[in-house]
Amino acid sequence: MSDESDPSFVDRLSRQGEDALGRIAEELIANPMVNRAITGAFEAREKAVLAQEAAMGALNIPSAADVERLTRRLRSVSQRLEGIEDGLDRLEERFAAFPGGDVPPAVEARLEEIARDMAALREAVAPGAEPVPRAQERLTVSEAAD
Repeated sequence: MSDESDPSFVDRLSRQGEDALGRIAEELIANPMVNRAITGAFEAREKAVLAQEAAMGALNIPSAADVERLTRRLRSVSQRLEGIEDGLDRLEERFAAFPGGDVPPAVEARLEEIARDMAALREAVAPGAEPVPRAQERLTVSEAAD
């Protein structure tokens, strides 16, 4: 049986290789010139990212972070809207239980108040007097797979 097939030889050779690589890495990190080069590369990368964000902002192009924030916000609004829809479904079921389908006047008044509040909120969030920007006319929204 040769020395190369001996598991202890392979283990010893592997440890020696790892030790040698570790010493080389330590020497490179300790070298001031290499350290400055690495630091400079990270600083240059950060400056490039900032310049890219500034350029995209100047061109009114959203960054990936902007798109991610908008996506999270849309998910949040969607979840809230689903909760409202569920609540409306429950209300419909309860109203269907009223004799003759008549809604009590107090409930009717409260529903009208809520409808006015929703209309005011809709106007504040998406005023109807302002046209949709040309760039957004062709945007489509696909439904999320459930």
